[in-house]
Amino acid sequence: MNNFFKHFKGDALGGITAGIVALPLALAFGVSSGLGPSAGLYGAIIIAFFAAFFGGTSTQISGPTAPMTAVSMVIIAGIVAANDGDINKALPAILTVFLLAGLFQIGLGILGIGKYIKYIPYPVVSGFMTAIGVMILFTQIQPLIGYNAAEDSALIEKFTPQAEEVLLDKILKEEAGEGIMVLEDFEETIKRAKAVGKDAIKLEAVALAKDYGKGVTGNLKVLPYAIKSIRWLEVILALATIFIIYGFKRITKAIPSALVALIVVSGVAYFAKLDYLPIEEIPPGLPDFNYEIFTGFSFSAISPYILTALSLAFLGAIDSLLTSVVADNMTKTKHKPNKELIGQGIGNSIASVFGGIPGAGATIRTVVNINAGGKTRLSGMIAGILLFVILLALGPVASKIPAAVLAGILITVGIGVMDYKGLKAIPNLPRDLNILGLKLSSEVIIMLIVLCLSVFWDLINAVGIGLVLSSLIFMKKMGDFTASQSKVLDLKASEENEPLWSDEISFPENLKEEIFIKHLSGPLFFGYTSEFQQLSQQIPSTASHVILRMDNVPYMDQSGVYAVEDIVLALEQQNIHTHIVGVQKQPQYMMERIDIIPDLIPKQCVFDTFDECITYLKTFVKDVV
Repeated sequence: MNNFFKHFKGDALGGITAGIVALPLALAFGVSSGLGPSAGLYGAIIIAFFAAFFGGTSTQISGPTAPMTAVSMVIIAGIVAANDGDINKALPAILTVFLLAGLFQIGLGILGIGKYIKYIPYPVVSGFMTAIGVMILFTQIQPLIGYNAAEDSALIEKFTPQAEEVLLDKILKEEAGEGIMVLEDFEETIKRAKAVGKDAIKLEAVALAKDYGKGVTGNLKVLPYAIKSIRWLEVILALATIFIIYGFKRITKAIPSALVALIVVSGVAYFAKLDYLPIEEIPPGLPDFNYEIFTGFSFSAISPYILTALSLAFLGAIDSLLTSVVADNMTKTKHKPNKELIGQGIGNSIASVFGGIPGAGATIRTVVNINAGGKTRLSGMIAGILLFVILLALGPVASKIPAAVLAGILITVGIGVMDYKGLKAIPNLPRDLNILGLKLSSEVIIMLIVLCLSVFWDLINAVGIGLVLSSLIFMKKMGDFTASQSKVLDLKASEENEPLWSDEISFPENLKEEIFIKHLSGPLFFGYTSEFQQLSQQIPSTASHVILRMDNVPYMDQSGVYAVEDIVLALEQQNIHTHIVGVQKQPQYMMERIDIIPDLIPKQCVFDTFDECITYLKTFVKDVV
């Protein structure tokens, strides 16, 4: 306990500072997600406290982040659309996905997956982060100019015919569920259709219009309608917020510029009694416990969302552990990745049942905490407690914040989250692919594919495709490299092939006619097996022995083992015997498990050194001097 409070002063200052930085972002991310500012604040409070308490990074501050909010926004929009545009009806399913994501993160930590997150290729991360920035920027178009697609009468009128079609379809499905034969009793359908009032049609049209304006493509599609309805006051408030955020940083970084912008612009707008559009009301008091998640639980109900929840869990893991690395570099410490995932999972799980959006380790807030003196997990817990006090004391006041101010904050977040380092490197990356005669960089192609698919299609699928492409290109490069390093050496004409290894220089002259050497270098895996088998065909039938020099083969997979087996069998049919020199532990283990050793290559034909092999072969090759 004494150690826990050993650095209390620094932790208190760091936690308070990080909590202040988190406040405007939590509200903004909540609004952006579609669940409202209170959801962002609940998530920030709960995740900050519990992820710090149970996590494996002492100085990490957790809460809603741009990547997690962007993915959550897509998930929320999809589930709401599937529930007739009714957010209250969709809420249990949404929170169930968030709860599953937290539980999956706990499972990832228990299974020790945390240590493997670092293997995600940089182009995938770069494309994803830039896509997050682009998505945030485009989705702030409507609040920036004070437009709401769900309140545009012209757009609602456009969707009225489709709304009637949707309602009729619902009637037909209801009748089918009741066993009514529509074509035999169409009067019942007409009766139910007449019972549908204008209010129901308008509500459906509003839901369709709202869904039409969601996401990047939605904001682009409603732009012609939005331009006709610009509220210049909202534009001015948003631009003022952006100006203060960037301008105040030039004066001092001791006080978070986003908080200054939030207070100044909101204060001016409120006390000047300007006719601005406020954010949704933040309910006073403690958040409600959403028991509907558990009372309506069934596997069939959650099964469609399992993959979505797992993807969200992996994203949170990546986001958190990248921040943990930043914290390690600043504090010269070492985080515990699996424990960190468990802490993040516990935080997200608890946040979900109280209506909070999911989060992860937040880089900016963590850096602020460390610079302000935070040294232990107590700093993260204090940040959560501070936000909780703000919720109880200032919830009604926060409800007066203009929506345009949060849009301005999110625009700066979108600009800041993009990977400019990766974008600047595009002209300088090696062009290692030849596609239709064009020399292109594989790194750039992967980054652009992830970027475009994330923005215009689906974030999770984009990352999956990026990982698959990166893996395929990596295996192609490794296969090409291994093939270039692996040579069949005709010792009689060594000068024309490649330099001899030092222990091959004194090779007996009379053995050169009958012995060929195959140098292997690099991993022998499925990406190289076809080239490996082709090289074996270069060995002439006049040879009686082949030496496989495996000193530089650190790894062999199942495909590699079977390729060796095929080659050995093919050579034996030509009465050419195979010998192995310098095999490392893992390749030898694999060959012994498949019984290449000793069934095809006797143990006496496996040697530690080249000299031992030559001594053994001298007893078999004729005419040795």
